[in-house]
Amino acid sequence: MEPDLVRAPHHGNHTAFLSGPPGAGKTQLAVARLHHLLEAGVPAEQILILVPQRTLAEPYYDALHSPERQAGGLVDIATIGGLAQRTIELFWPLVAAPAGFGHPSRRPHFLTLETAQYYMDRVAEPFLAAGAFDGITIPRARLVSQVIDNLNKAAAVGFAADQIASRLKGAWAGESARLRIYDQVQALALAFRHTCLAENLLDWSLQIKVFWRHLLPLPQLRRYLLSGYRHLIVDNTEEDIPAAHDLLRTWLPLCESALVVYDWGGGYRVFLGADPEGGQQLAELCQERVELPESRTASAHVQALGRGLARGVRTPSETATMEAGQQEANPRRALGYEVCRFHTQMLDWVVEEIARLVVDRGLPPGEIAMLAPFLSDALRFEVTERLGKFGVPVRSHRPSRELREEPAARCLLTLTKLAQPGWSRPPPAADVAHAFSLAITDMDPVRARLLADIVYRTRDGQPALTPFYQIVPETQERISYLLGGRYEELRTWIQASIDGTGSADEGEGLDHFLSRLFGEVLSQPGFGFHGDLDAGAVAANLIESVRKFRQAVPATDDASAQENATPAGDPAQADANGSRATPGPMPVREGDLGEEYVAMVERGVIAAQYVASWRVRPEDAVLLVPAYTFLMMNQVTTVQFWLDAGSRAWFERIYQPLTHPYVLRRDWPEDEIWADEHELTAREEALSRLIRGLALRCRESIYLAFADLNERGYEQQGPLRQALQRVLRYAPTLSEVLRVE
Repeated sequence: MEPDLVRAPHHGNHTAFLSGPPGAGKTQLAVARLHHLLEAGVPAEQILILVPQRTLAEPYYDALHSPERQAGGLVDIATIGGLAQRTIELFWPLVAAPAGFGHPSRRPHFLTLETAQYYMDRVAEPFLAAGAFDGITIPRARLVSQVIDNLNKAAAVGFAADQIASRLKGAWAGESARLRIYDQVQALALAFRHTCLAENLLDWSLQIKVFWRHLLPLPQLRRYLLSGYRHLIVDNTEEDIPAAHDLLRTWLPLCESALVVYDWGGGYRVFLGADPEGGQQLAELCQERVELPESRTASAHVQALGRGLARGVRTPSETATMEAGQQEANPRRALGYEVCRFHTQMLDWVVEEIARLVVDRGLPPGEIAMLAPFLSDALRFEVTERLGKFGVPVRSHRPSRELREEPAARCLLTLTKLAQPGWSRPPPAADVAHAFSLAITDMDPVRARLLADIVYRTRDGQPALTPFYQIVPETQERISYLLGGRYEELRTWIQASIDGTGSADEGEGLDHFLSRLFGEVLSQPGFGFHGDLDAGAVAANLIESVRKFRQAVPATDDASAQENATPAGDPAQADANGSRATPGPMPVREGDLGEEYVAMVERGVIAAQYVASWRVRPEDAVLLVPAYTFLMMNQVTTVQFWLDAGSRAWFERIYQPLTHPYVLRRDWPEDEIWADEHELTAREEALSRLIRGLALRCRESIYLAFADLNERGYEQQGPLRQALQRVLRYAPTLSEVLRVE
């Protein structure tokens, strides 16, 4: 079956739908199919690989850029958003005016998630000043991101942006004050859309809208796209959005060949608009359907454990089915668990078990994953410190966090402020001490604070650092001359940067300044980022973020900035349809871009996706990540530890009062109330899907770590604990299995 699928005809509109559980070898077959197409003489420029998220394309990048595939780079790999962006840029003169952009003759500016938040925040300023959203208590950055999320879901599903409020209001059954909030959400979303059109700005939602409404009907686009790419490989279609599935419904009948890959039980990105049901329906358009029913990675015992836990969190009827059924494997053989009284005891148990696996058994640390519903700084610090005592390295990955929450990013930005006295944004002394402790190897927080209190000064709003040699000898000895020398090297570099350019942004751009700071100082031996791959990844993401901000935010001089600024009106007078003219963002002066970026980060902007930080790095270290992040990394480990498994955070959705991932789906009936039973069903389905997905990415065993009291001292009895009790009750005991065997 597999060779037939790989060598299937590559002409005559041969389309195949390949499905199965994670780990069944579907992507491996898709890569083999890609190699076969190239070997059969299919031009690389006629092949398109479509994925829902760039990080899921890594197997194809690896295959195309292997030594034996030097020409493989001609094959295009894209997401639906990437296709929209590249085609808009190519056909911009044809669509700019019909789409309603204010300056059709000027080039477009494509926004990342971060720069979209920056502009949305500026548009939201007069709304907030007028008292909008006064009934919602969430951070401003989260408010901004949820309004952007509404626009993204509207584009992904295909309904108009002016229907956001009506859909949210139609499903709301709570207090009437929320209805007014939804109208304000609508007004802000449309104000942002009008600003984007006026300023030639394209966030993700506007890219999708322009692609569908203005580009796809063009004959030129159809010749370029639908006729140009004759062979498709579509992977992880269960994680893609309805707009991508709609495009494939148009495309599949026209291509010469296509392979559509679907994961059973997927749809982990439902909060980002994933439509697994729509992906499954693509099978009806394919001539051949192939199933790979067995996972090649997870053992039978782990799969049985995953099924038992997944059914255990569902309704009683499904539990009864589990009880009556016969299990072909024993989940107890893949299970390890411990119930502790306190959170710290739970972490001690987890660390001791990992040390036993690594030290006594010889299991490589890279074969171990520690998963949590959310990964806080405190949890990462506690785990890293505990495992460090056993000599076990740890690496972590936390996407979509606020940039300012990453310690390495805070360190870089604090040092940047010290090097920019002209900004008049002196950092607090606590931030300077924190930066010293991270930037200088072996600089503990106590000596870092002592050093900062002595050498850090501000005068007329400008920061300054004094030389180490000016400190009294007794204090120099307390800090140590070794650490003092490293501080002096850092201070000298900062001072040279000030003296040489006056302003890093005026002289070289903030991204170039950060790159030099990292490369010339912080990554060198004796400094904190040396050998720290997590810190290096954060630095790379921050530099890329600054570069994209500089490219997306139009910089002008003072005169043109004042001339092009749109006068702001009273947002309180805007109706729900956004019919009133809305204020646009004032362009930023070239010399202020760096300062503007730092201010944006300090307001709490949520990080965009950076592919480099998602890549599985070669170091042999325990992986510490949120559970859903682990699923989207598509990585397999031998052992998994589920931290704080008794927490209800595994079960509950993130509080999002201004949006709703289910109500804004295509299949949600208009004006149907979102009731408690809907919420319970959605939570059960999400947790069941999560459990099965994690189990299918584990080769040998899963350890569940419970704590009666969480880190704040509150008692917790989450659904995973109840599910474990059901598994232990109805799974066969080890003696029964041995007797049967």
